[in-house]
Amino acid sequence: MLKIAIIIGSTRPNRNGEAVANWAYEIARQRRDAGFELVDLKDFDLPLFDEPMSPMMGRYAQEHTRRWSAKIATYDAYVFVTPEYNHAVPGALKNAIDFLYHEWGNKAAGFIGYGAAGGIRAVENLRLIMSELQVATVRAQVGLSLLTDFENYSVFKPAPQHEKSVNVMLDQVIAWGGALQTLRNK
Repeated sequence: MLKIAIIIGSTRPNRNGEAVANWAYEIARQRRDAGFELVDLKDFDLPLFDEPMSPMMGRYAQEHTRRWSAKIATYDAYVFVTPEYNHAVPGALKNAIDFLYHEWGNKAAGFIGYGAAGGIRAVENLRLIMSELQVATVRAQVGLSLLTDFENYSVFKPAPQHEKSVNVMLDQVIAWGGALQTLRNK
């Protein structure tokens, strides 16, 4: 069974991402075709990138990087839950991605974005980043609007149709994650 991380891509206080990720996780764990785990960037307390060598080398000097690497390497696929900050992903998420290289490769990723415009631009930014790391990004995505899916921009109340969107995205992540096992097992 595939193991999929649902990554909370924001570390700021009072973030909406935790509620969104928990909601997605509750939908995902009803499935029987993959296992899911929440991964919170906040739990890793990563500083600004501080490794002396390129992550492509796979030799990490810092304990926080080794811990992050060990965690991310265990998954077959990812679902990134990301807010949109100035048309892009949060710096904390980009920084966390940049700490690693091979751990991401030959895996699949899906996206749940949220923001005034549904997080769409952050997701498109993240697609470009992940493609450089040889991650297959799926077409289906979930876009949540701060205007319609949140009360007062902070209390998450998703519209009912979004549950179906999560499952469509997960169908694609699971299909691609399974198909890429051949490359990962070489």
